[in-house]
Amino acid sequence: MQEIERKFLVKTSDYKSEAFKQTRITQGFLNTHPERTVRVRIKGNTGFITVKGKSNQSGTSRFEWEKEIPLNEAEELLQLCETGVIDKTRYEVKNGHHIFEIDEFYGDNEDLIVAEVELNNENEAFSKPNWLGEEVTGNIKYYNSQLSKKPFKDW
Repeated sequence: MQEIERKFLVKTSDYKSEAFKQTRITQGFLNTHPERTVRVRIKGNTGFITVKGKSNQSGTSRFEWEKEIPLNEAEELLQLCETGVIDKTRYEVKNGHHIFEIDEFYGDNEDLIVAEVELNNENEAFSKPNWLGEEVTGNIKYYNSQLSKKPFKDW
C-alpha cells in the first residue's frame, strides 16, 4: 500500500495522440490534513474512496489505500467534501515499461497539465517522453488536495 511516483509538468499536448485511454475524473476531499488526506473520486462511472498519508522527505513515497465504492455513494460523499472539487481528464500513455497518467485540469485549475509515473522503487529508471517538462515531485502546491484549496488560477 505504498505509492511511489514522480510528478512533472507537461510542456506540449503531444501526449494526447499517444494516449490509449482517457477518463473524466471528479474528486473532492473529506479531509486535507497535512498528515493524511481522504479523497472521494468518480472516475468514469466508478466511485472510489482513498486515504493517503504524509509524503516522505523526497515527496516520492507515501501510504495509499483505495477502495471502490458504489457510484451513488461517491456522489453523496462528494456533497460532504471541503470546498474546491477537482475536475480533470486523465490520459494514460504507455512509455517503455511504465504508464504515465496525464491530468488536464478544468475550472479553477484550467491550463494546468501534470503527468505522474508510478514506480516500484524511488530509484527506478524510466524514459522521459519529449512532452515531459519540469519535475515537481514533492512540491505540495501540485497535490490535488492543495489545488482544491489554492487553485492554479490564483497563483
